[in-house]
Amino acid sequence: MQGSLLHRAAIKAERWIDRVRPRAAPDRPVLDAYRGYATPEGLVLRGRVLAALRRTTPDPQQSRWQNLREMAGLFFTDEVAGVEVTVPEAGVTAVSDEEGYVTLNVPVPHGDPGWRMIGVEIAGDPGSRREFPALVPSPEARLGIVSDIDDTMMETGAYSLARNLWTTFTGSALTRKVFPDSIVLMDYLTAHGRNPLYYVSSSPWNLHAFLDRVFAKAGLVIGPMFLRDLGIGEDQFVSGTHGDHKGSAIDRIMAANPTLPFVLVGDTGQHDAHVYLEACHRHGGRVRAVVLREPGPGPDDESRAAMSAMRRLGVTVVGGVDFSGVAQELERVGLEV
Repeated sequence: MQGSLLHRAAIKAERWIDRVRPRAAPDRPVLDAYRGYATPEGLVLRGRVLAALRRTTPDPQQSRWQNLREMAGLFFTDEVAGVEVTVPEAGVTAVSDEEGYVTLNVPVPHGDPGWRMIGVEIAGDPGSRREFPALVPSPEARLGIVSDIDDTMMETGAYSLARNLWTTFTGSALTRKVFPDSIVLMDYLTAHGRNPLYYVSSSPWNLHAFLDRVFAKAGLVIGPMFLRDLGIGEDQFVSGTHGDHKGSAIDRIMAANPTLPFVLVGDTGQHDAHVYLEACHRHGGRVRAVVLREPGPGPDDESRAAMSAMRRLGVTVVGGVDFSGVAQELERVGLEV
């Protein structure tokens, strides 16, 4: 009931804002490209149609107040619905939804492994063309990796709402801290590029370019991101729960790689243990190991119970305050990367 009331209130608030500040249709919308991925049927390209791109311009001399203004600006996007987007070379089209999102399923041969770039444009506007990246896994891949981001790859304080908001909105691409042990672990698990890595997070799509920049600066392995739609519509309030979003993304990733076993990497601050336990039940035998960082106060009773349940299913579960020693433990149990 409470969620339904919040949903209705949010729709009314958004409609009121639209009346007070009506959005004029842009003369020339632009495409924001997200990192896509390969499936047995082809490539999945993802992006958004916006009135204009918003990016941060980090400066080491910027104050936290300046960082706050830039980060907040990423959330005030003017998305454009009902725009036809096309991949001319493949004859594939799609129309942006009410939040501007567009997904194109392109039935083309994968080609060489690595990042494949596909030209996408707004129908009738060749000048809008952008290259959309999609990851094609190596045929030599031995496993896939799914990893959380907040407090797993980078320090966020997601186990505390106040700390999470402060870290997110007052930092910049130059100040956000990627854990060095995460960089080492991802290099090991991906076998320096042979095994595909996918990021699943409840962070909004508005942060895609920002996170991409943070990861590249830190030298963290880049992979397709499955972020969260925070839009509000008649049949949508945000995009389900944290667990629903992550679970659905894991299902899509595993369906895209039907022959690979997986390692799931996360933390105990946002109930990842429970989400991963449910994934183990749905994908019996395909989850070989779960690696969990234990930030802040460490795992609660629910997380400890989920970790024990995964071990009873025969899944290797490695936890600790950091990822040091994880590679050695996985080697000890015979995991082949």
